[in-house]
Amino acid sequence: MEPRLDYYKASPAAIKALIGLEERIAKSGLEQPLVELVRLRASQINGCAYCIDLHSTDARKGGEDDRRLATLAVWRETPFFSAREQAALAWTEAVTLVARDHVPDAAWEAVRPHFSDAELVDLTLLISAINSWNRFAISFRKTPA
Repeated sequence: MEPRLDYYKASPAAIKALIGLEERIAKSGLEQPLVELVRLRASQINGCAYCIDLHSTDARKGGEDDRRLATLAVWRETPFFSAREQAALAWTEAVTLVARDHVPDAAWEAVRPHFSDAELVDLTLLISAINSWNRFAISFRKTPA
């Protein structure tokens, strides 16, 4: 598959805006292992090969366990994720698949006890950002190097 265009070169201002989101996320206080799990899970749902490669690599560099990464797509059927991580993953799926169920109350009720108001906003920003990155990479056919 050939890339369609280099979106970094085509519109640096657009990418700068996305990088601004990433800078906010980095200051959010959300723990980095959780951030990488969320990025990776959304990328799996969206089928973004570039982002799956990038975020699984980043997670491993950050000390993430290969077993958890290998079972992330089936996290509900494993004992490897904490209650907070499970809540974040369920929220990630609901927000990523927003057109399916419009983020059902069950997802809200599951995530609410595990995150403060500010953390919920930051978590949702994180999910929104990775979904944006996925859409850029998929639309313009960015592939892993």
